[in-house]
Amino acid sequence: MTAPPDDCLARNEWICGAYLSSRSQILWGAVVQHLQLTAVSVAIGLVIAVPLAVAARRWRWAAAPVLGVTTILYTIPSLAMFSLLLPVYGLSASIVIAGLVLYSLTLLVRNILAGLRAVPEDTRQAARGMGYGPVRLLLAVELPLAVPAAMAGLRIATVSAVSLVTVGAIVGYGGLGNLIYAGMNTYFKAQVLTASVLCVVIAVAADLLLLGIQRLLTPWTRAVAS
Repeated sequence: MTAPPDDCLARNEWICGAYLSSRSQILWGAVVQHLQLTAVSVAIGLVIAVPLAVAARRWRWAAAPVLGVTTILYTIPSLAMFSLLLPVYGLSASIVIAGLVLYSLTLLVRNILAGLRAVPEDTRQAARGMGYGPVRLLLAVELPLAVPAAMAGLRIATVSAVSLVTVGAIVGYGGLGNLIYAGMNTYFKAQVLTASVLCVVIAVAADLLLLGIQRLLTPWTRAVAS
């Protein structure tokens, strides 16, 4: 018995509106998990990266070890990374988050450090002359001026995390990657294409959102450009 001509699911077509309508809850759940894993991992990575970059800027001897270790972590293949973390976190969402945090450190630390190093020395001296202590100098002068470089690293780290979350499908926590993995195993074309397109949409939307936040945080860059 042949499939009706309007039954794109039965014909297993790549583009199928019936797939979207019949599996909207499954897609929404996968999108939410994808966003949660990405947001949590990047946020934790940022919290760890800022003090590491500050330490590398303050003590020059710390720069080489910090950059070296984070670079080595970034070179570890994702499957190997999850295998190494498996004894610690088991088959849970934590293993995916931990892996993404470690991968994000290279991009975040390098860009935050570059931003801190780019702060003009005469600006620091002027702030010290106005009575700024080390902590106030860091919070009120150095970190704000480092925002453009830091945000560039954050944007790259976020887009990379959106992509790498899909690898978490091997442990059952891959967001849209779960659908891609299952669809490839069953050659379910509509599922593979839909989940893949949604990953791209999330990455582009996240990048544009962070770009907008960057523009709000750095109004002086718009003034210079104009």
